[in-house]
Amino acid sequence: QVQLVESGGGLVQAGGSLRLSCTASGIIFTINDMGWYRQAPGKQRELVAGISNGGGTTYADSVKGRFTISRDNAKNTVYLQMNSLKPEDTAVYYCNRFSTYYSKYDYWGQGTQVTVSS
Repeated sequence: QVQLVESGGGLVQAGGSLRLSCTASGIIFTINDMGWYRQAPGKQRELVAGISNGGGTTYADSVKGRFTISRDNAKNTVYLQMNSLKPEDTAVYYCNRFSTYYSKYDYWGQGTQVTVSS
């Protein structure tokens, strides 16, 4: 059974930084591409960043140059370092397997709230 546990969110001022973590179980983590997603109030969930099992990365244009995704396969954990945060980054952040078809996923963890004040 898949379980994804996100942590590290919080309240931060604009320009600040946060580091999110997500630990996965119930999947063979090392062969899965992983992604971070977010959902702001009243908006659809969107893909923020992805990392392949080989370490290749991709980012949404809105976070390029500010966010960095990484992974530690020994810990079954994926990270999202978020710098230069903006109020528009406020959302609940989730991790899951990376896919452009993520809207069809039937399992999501509880997410972690990130709130950026201006």
